[in-house]
Amino acid sequence: MKLATYRAGGAVRLGAVHDGDARILDLAAAASRDGMPDAAFASMLALIDAGPSALDSARTLLARHAGDGDLNSTLASVKLLSPVPEPRQIRDFSVFPGHIRQAPAGMQRLLARERGDNAAAAAVMPADDVPPVYRAQPIYYKANRFSVIGTEDVVRWPRYSQVMDFELEFGVFIGRGGADIARSAARQHIFGFAIFNDFSARDAQFVEMQGMLGPCKGKDFDTGNAIGPWLVTADEIADPYALAMSVRVNGETWASGSSADMLHGFEDMIAFVSRDETLHAGEFFGSGTMGNGCGLELDRFLKHGDVVELEVERIGVLRNTVVRQDA
Repeated sequence: MKLATYRAGGAVRLGAVHDGDARILDLAAAASRDGMPDAAFASMLALIDAGPSALDSARTLLARHAGDGDLNSTLASVKLLSPVPEPRQIRDFSVFPGHIRQAPAGMQRLLARERGDNAAAAAVMPADDVPPVYRAQPIYYKANRFSVIGTEDVVRWPRYSQVMDFELEFGVFIGRGGADIARSAARQHIFGFAIFNDFSARDAQFVEMQGMLGPCKGKDFDTGNAIGPWLVTADEIADPYALAMSVRVNGETWASGSSADMLHGFEDMIAFVSRDETLHAGEFFGSGTMGNGCGLELDRFLKHGDVVELEVERIGVLRNTVVRQDA
């Protein structure tokens, strides 16, 4: 199923997207019509918390009520939000070797240009290989779970930055919590998949990363984390490590690649993070940026009014417009 959180008539609702992504069923309204307790359909987090039986009920409701005109809306008539507007946690990993090798070189180019040394910028080359720690374990940081937006939302360029960037990622929502989860059991803890754009103020990020503690204002500005366009349940994607990925800016393809390049899968991430730490349903794990999936690697950055589209096979398209607040 494709599940979405959306706003219609001033209310936020949980829906099932169907009919070739043209319509959306109000799951709570459909449950009410059937006399079914609808607490599980109050929100995406409520549905996740309610467990597999609630998801089965959602499938039944869609099969039964997909044709009921008063329970369905056209997708064009509603406002899609992030599938989970406020995730319980966001952990963003870095597992694509191309990005791991090339992103530091991109930062060095920015620094050289800031010094006015264009020759040094042109001479920067990416590392030959990833640092061993990236192969030994999944590396991640925790993002701001309160700055999440959905598809078609505007990204407000932070006023303290002059270098704005996108990042092509996808990720998973955790469906079942737990600690010390075995890798062999980790797939059972994935509720579904969504696309993730980890927008980045690169000039701010370069300064703060010299403190050796990870990104803060380079990432944690309002509207900086876009997730969507909906959530595709785990059963719909048999192999998440064979998905085509691409980014377009103003309709022009800037990069294409595949999730096959990931050094660690989501199962590895779940097993690693849950070591002596309890994971909670409703957390989001980002894959990290696909190789060449950001302007830092391409040496090509965003401008005021740019429309960024991230597409991941079998999931959909996440679209956002970047707007300078001082324009």
